[in-house]
Amino acid sequence: VQLQASGGGLVQAGGSLRLSCAASGRTFSNYVMGWFRQAPGREREFVAAISRTGGSTYYADSVKGRFTISRDNAKNTVYLQMNSLKPEDTAAYYCAARNDIVVFTTTTGYEYWGQGTLVTVSS
Repeated sequence: VQLQASGGGLVQAGGSLRLSCAASGRTFSNYVMGWFRQAPGREREFVAAISRTGGSTYYADSVKGRFTISRDNAKNTVYLQMNSLKPEDTAAYYCAARNDIVVFTTTTGYEYWGQGTLVTVSS
């Protein structure tokens, strides 16, 4: 499956952004989807994940209550709505996919990765 992330940009602290990740090449609904981020000089870290049907979602503690992951299987797209953004949310954000029923929250759990989309939050 090929993944194309978009929606990053520059936003002030307290603002919002919505990231999108469009998938192609395989049956999207067979894939668990995740969002990860990587700040300069830091390891890539888990942000959020969603089950194949969208019925289960998982979040890192640092974004819980501020970010929402969702998916539209008819559009082969997964979203990350980011509200109340903080400067520490600044990073390249990556979407990832795994052909499995189990939802993973680690980078090693995902088989396919999109290119990053940069989110910069100014103070």
